[in-house]
Amino acid sequence: MKDYEKMAKVILENVGGPENISNMTHCATRLRLNLKDSSLANDEAIKNIDGVANVVDTAGQYQILIGTDVPKLYDEFEELVNNNGNAKVETSSSGGGSILSNIFSSISAIFAPLLPALAGSGILRGLIILAVQLGFLSENSGTYTILYTASMSVFYFLPVLLAFTSARRFGASPYLSALIGSALLYPDFIALLGQQGNGATTSFIGIPVVLMSYNSTVVPIILSIWAYSYLYKFLDKHITENLKLVLLPLISLVVMVPLTIIVIGPLGVYGGEAIANVVNWLIERSSILTGILVGGGWSVLVSFGIHWAVNPIMINNISTYGYDYIVPFTFACNFAVIGTTIGVFFKARNKKLKSFAMTGLVTIALSAIIEPTLFGLLVKNKKLFLAQIIGGAVGGAYLGLMKVVTNAFVFGSVTTFPAFVTEKSSNFINAMIGLLISLVVSAVLGYVFTKTDDQLA
Repeated sequence: MKDYEKMAKVILENVGGPENISNMTHCATRLRLNLKDSSLANDEAIKNIDGVANVVDTAGQYQILIGTDVPKLYDEFEELVNNNGNAKVETSSSGGGSILSNIFSSISAIFAPLLPALAGSGILRGLIILAVQLGFLSENSGTYTILYTASMSVFYFLPVLLAFTSARRFGASPYLSALIGSALLYPDFIALLGQQGNGATTSFIGIPVVLMSYNSTVVPIILSIWAYSYLYKFLDKHITENLKLVLLPLISLVVMVPLTIIVIGPLGVYGGEAIANVVNWLIERSSILTGILVGGGWSVLVSFGIHWAVNPIMINNISTYGYDYIVPFTFACNFAVIGTTIGVFFKARNKKLKSFAMTGLVTIALSAIIEPTLFGLLVKNKKLFLAQIIGGAVGGAYLGLMKVVTNAFVFGSVTTFPAFVTEKSSNFINAMIGLLISLVVSAVLGYVFTKTDDQLA
């Protein structure tokens, strides 16, 4: 059992204390800090802490790789910094750092809390499709409707969930923000769309309004809550305490709901669709090249912690179209890492190295977390890193050639295979072939590139 409080104390001591932290957050596997002076951080001391896999200082952000237990550590770290330290540290606003680091930090903070819900719902959706295809479940049954509702609710109500997490990131009221998101999904508002759908028009106090459907959208609500955070902070500062309970939410709703519907929402919808369309157009034009670049290069993005910039595109595709082409390429990367560990395991003679390789294999296969293996083994050995990149690229090329998709945003592991189950049975078969290619190619190269006397650095 890890002592997260002790880990937090030691980490805090070795990053220069609370007064050296301008902002802190976490994603699925990393504690992310914006340090005022990164030279005060003792990288080696932090790396030697039990439970810390590695440290990466990139794009103006100090990232400490913990693994899937990072929320538990973060809770202790936040409590220690803000209650026992000498400085109140921002955990929700951008608070320092470069624009690039703030963007990556914001994306990770907004989406990380929702990943379990997105992944679990996606897997359930795949299992439902499989059950229908095998004849175990009828689409006309109440059981199907209830299970389908459970699997799709997270996507339909995504604006509400994103409003909540965005508010925590940008420093607005999470509950008022969720209410703004909920207003976009209210049945009477949706009814205004009529039979026309997106592009239908109405008016608000004489102002023409172009209506949009906001269920399952990603970009509009994030932009809206980002804008609302400035209004919220202004109101919170200037409204007296005895009137704040009534006036703050009243003004928030009266201003932000119409503003979102009239201006921010349509811009967000068209902007999000434009980005997704460009990416999907590139995939359609050259799916093989895209598979090579993403399948082979995904680990590079992960190593720098900037893969979060791509995740919203995949989530938007899933929520909008019901499928995504990019997620399979990330699977190719993960299974290439697994293949490399297999090659190392069978070639190396050092027990510690073999044990580390096997641990990495099991961890990725079950949880899709590649960072410990990536930093603990591949980054330290350029040939093994190359073996994984080649394996991921070759497997990604096949997946791109066969236009393999997933029906959910998930991390690539054996446990998330149901995400490949679609109406076309060939999709699952081609997915398994592509992942097997990634695994075998990288395993062979990993075996070739490993020396029998290699040790774990």
